[in-house]
Amino acid sequence: MKRQWSIILAILFALIIAIFAVINVEPVQVDYLFGQAEWPLILIILSSVLMGGFLVALTGFIRIVTLQRKLKQLEKENLRLRDDDKLVQKEKRFDEVVEKEEE
Repeated sequence: MKRQWSIILAILFALIIAIFAVINVEPVQVDYLFGQAEWPLILIILSSVLMGGFLVALTGFIRIVTLQRKLKQLEKENLRLRDDDKLVQKEKRFDEVVEKEEE
């Protein structure tokens, strides 16, 4: 259900941006570090939205990769600790057997 709401909100957001961009088609002056240019406002709005979406996606991707690495590291540590625990249990059983034989 959460996924459906996300899709609905994304479509609604895209629709609002599209309507806003279509309404604003007049050319505007854009100042760069090295000069000026005149662009339709619709292109500036759409490119800004796309760059923002790209940055959000990039941030999410980096977070996912970081979490996957951490998960892999913790799984290895968990496996190592389980092996250590099994070894400790074997040693306890061995000690118990030795104590029983000594009695």
